[in-house]
Amino acid sequence: MRRLIAFAISIATLSISFSAEAAKEKKVTLNSPDDRTIITITIGEQIKWSVEHEGIEVIAPSTISMEIESADGSKTFIWGDGSRLKKVSRTTFERTIASPIYKSSSVREHYNQMELTFRQDFGIIFRAYDDGVAYRFYGNKLKEGDKVKAELAEFNFGKDHNAYIPYSTGNPNSYQTSFENRYEVTPLSNFNDDKIAFSPLLVCLDGDSKAVITESDLESYPGMFLEKSGEHSLRGRFAPFPSAIEVHPTRCQERPTAYSENLAIIRSNSSKKAPRYFPWRVIAISDKDIELPENHLVWLLASESRIGDLSWIKPGKVAWDWWNNWGVTGVDFEVGINTATYKHYIDFASANGIEYVILDEGWSPSRDGDIMKVIPEIDLEELVRYGKERKVDLILWAVAFPLDKKLEEACKYYSAMGIKGFKVDFMDRDDQDVVELNYRIAEVAAKYKMIINFHGMYKPAGLNRTWPNVINFEGVWGLEQMKWSKDDMVSYDVTFPYIRMLSGPVDYTQGAMRNAIRRDYVPNYNNPMSQGTRARQVAEYIIFDSPLVMLCDNPTIYTKEQETTDFITSIPTVWDETRVLQGELGKYIVTARRSGGIWYIGGINDWDARDITLDMSFLLKGGKSAGKGTITLFRDGPNAHRSAHDYTIEKLNVVDYIARKSTPLTIHLAPGGGFAMVVE
Repeated sequence: MRRLIAFAISIATLSISFSAEAAKEKKVTLNSPDDRTIITITIGEQIKWSVEHEGIEVIAPSTISMEIESADGSKTFIWGDGSRLKKVSRTTFERTIASPIYKSSSVREHYNQMELTFRQDFGIIFRAYDDGVAYRFYGNKLKEGDKVKAELAEFNFGKDHNAYIPYSTGNPNSYQTSFENRYEVTPLSNFNDDKIAFSPLLVCLDGDSKAVITESDLESYPGMFLEKSGEHSLRGRFAPFPSAIEVHPTRCQERPTAYSENLAIIRSNSSKKAPRYFPWRVIAISDKDIELPENHLVWLLASESRIGDLSWIKPGKVAWDWWNNWGVTGVDFEVGINTATYKHYIDFASANGIEYVILDEGWSPSRDGDIMKVIPEIDLEELVRYGKERKVDLILWAVAFPLDKKLEEACKYYSAMGIKGFKVDFMDRDDQDVVELNYRIAEVAAKYKMIINFHGMYKPAGLNRTWPNVINFEGVWGLEQMKWSKDDMVSYDVTFPYIRMLSGPVDYTQGAMRNAIRRDYVPNYNNPMSQGTRARQVAEYIIFDSPLVMLCDNPTIYTKEQETTDFITSIPTVWDETRVLQGELGKYIVTARRSGGIWYIGGINDWDARDITLDMSFLLKGGKSAGKGTITLFRDGPNAHRSAHDYTIEKLNVVDYIARKSTPLTIHLAPGGGFAMVVE
């Protein structure tokens, strides 16, 4: 059993009394535990904060506030407008937390905190970690029905830094978006005035330092978009609460047609004396790019798990149908959304040790909007029975809104049948209504021991810590884009691990067996291919955080490519330790992960060929040596620059690469290439 160490030290509590003259500006500061990062808060007519890291300005003075209206509309007040400081409390906190179903089995939490309490019955909590900062508002006397009218969250930068901007693709409604887009790299001054971006968003600071803006503990509140607010400035933008909804006939998807004047409505609180906390505004800070994928701030700042026993939550791999368009061949039945086809997928999963098969769109008539209906071609109970015999469980795809309408009934019924979870799709919003829907689905699913994979979903913002049965999220420009898009996925693949993946896991849906070099690639809906090499697809199972991960191609081609399939299915989906060994934003990344005593190392690059030289000495550190075994290396073949499916598998002796004066291990990556390595 891991030892959890927790201690909280109250350093100082300062009460401040204001006289008429004392209402001048007051400044308080908060340092990170390593003293390299400093938050300065200025309290006067407005509340402003700024952040400095190693002498580099991260955030210039930026105003923060919230506007609240009473339930009956008789009173409106602004937290941060002439607010009078009452008390400053400081705390240091350090512990190690068990973190199952995550990229590390335990996470160290160490921060300094400063809580500002104001006479207007609200407070702001600031935290400084060694790798980032955060703040959140809370209200002490909010009542059910009170409304949040506005929130001001400024992020002012002193210079025209470059930013990696993922614009919303919603048109004409920018709030209606799948949260999937590539990054536009541009100076802050060129941020499109007519667009909003979803978070996380990265800003390049002086030198090699980076800042990533995101949020955590998003519950019963709209998610934060970002918009331009000045030449070098961004500010939060929030979807108002919908006032009118239309139901789209194709999938019974609910889309707002009008919005209220409120961002959020305060819900009832079981403890009337408990403060109402609002989401954390988070800035992750790095000196080196490779620190970003290892950042834990979003997970740490989220509310702790509301599930006691997590033993029933089973991560793993999924044999998936939709991406490959049910593209099975060489069988004696007509392939389609039917019982025979899914039995074939179950047979494939069973033969390869794959834990799940998903029934994606089509098993239930989407237009009917009734999650309890099953098409006549599917015998669901028979499929559950068939899978159970072969140790393969089933997950059902569902549109969020019809599922929500019969949530308790559906979870109870399908759980009793033996279904293990839902892939919940097409929310495509992050207003308060949808954020609450997602928490509701997570809670009821947990009650019936069902896992959830959210698609058509905003980025993770702590939900997977609070409800760990929410095992994965889309919100990524994933491999489905290759069914219809000509855009550059290879460059995106070496960008989003430094930005989007900082907020949580990604259901990117890798595993393509049809692979193409740049000139050969064409989008094909029915027979899709990936950009880049075969080895790249294998490496992505190591590099991308994904506790529930798809094998996106069809059983026929995986069986023909059994050597590749065996390598993929040998890779775990949760980890004891994660380290990013090398990398540069937008160019390449090399990640090492440990499961038990075995290390898995994966690397991918952009369209430029690259030689990677690995220092394997880390295998000897911390008593986790794998130095007496072998290296199995899946790498680009010598002709992968001409034929993307070309690869080689080599067996190497570990000791040759970790002994004193040993030869470094150098691996050549083709354009759009990759490698995957198992060290045991």
